[in-house]
Amino acid sequence: MIKLAFYGKGGIGKSTTASNLSLAFREMGLNVLQVGCDPKEDSTLLLRNGKTLPSVLDVLKVKDPDAITLDELVIKGVGGVMLAEAGGPPPGLGCAGRSIVVALNELKRQNVFEEYKIDVVIYDVLGDVVCGGFSMPIREGFAEDVFIVTSGENMALHAARNISLAVDNFKDRGYAHLGGVILNKRNVDKEEEKVEQLCKDIASPLAGKLSFSKTVQRCDELEKTVMEVEPNSQMAQEYRTLAKAVINLCKKEEQC
Repeated sequence: MIKLAFYGKGGIGKSTTASNLSLAFREMGLNVLQVGCDPKEDSTLLLRNGKTLPSVLDVLKVKDPDAITLDELVIKGVGGVMLAEAGGPPPGLGCAGRSIVVALNELKRQNVFEEYKIDVVIYDVLGDVVCGGFSMPIREGFAEDVFIVTSGENMALHAARNISLAVDNFKDRGYAHLGGVILNKRNVDKEEEKVEQLCKDIASPLAGKLSFSKTVQRCDELEKTVMEVEPNSQMAQEYRTLAKAVINLCKKEEQC
């Protein structure tokens, strides 16, 4: 099973990228689980097709763990992608990182990967936080390949460097490793050059480039993916190309 975690500066487009890649993986015949690791519970929004998805924590608050069934925690979304949201405490109360720990362990206890025969799992993690509970997907074996989504904007590049340093420290302890960088363009000056230099500095492959596109913006406003609304568009093809590159990078690492 391929286990991916997506990190990057908040608002950089991780969830949009993850959701479109989930559908691209499905086109490749892979069974996919996308897990939102953000208290806002919006990672899977583009794939729900209007369905309600209670977070794992919300279910745990009202039911005894032994009485919970897997179909209360996971739903089938657009294209057959399986969806789950970890959830989190109310704003200002409790630790969202600890919530991720609890939620992921509950999904594991429920044998989610075996029950749905998952080939690819994507953990879409809050912002650029890689400490404490937010690093859970890459510390405890849930994720094996970390992909950083960035633009050529200074703050996004700064976040990407910090994430790469954290992942490098985790790798030394036998945890997940850096799978690659994904350039989600914002059309800033010398953007590709800056991201290519970042990849050299952190010794990471550039997994792929996504254009700054009004198609993506239109689909986001509809709360749908490009892969669903505009499957024949240039952007849909870019997501397909990126999906293949991500799979190839993960397989290459397995052979090392």
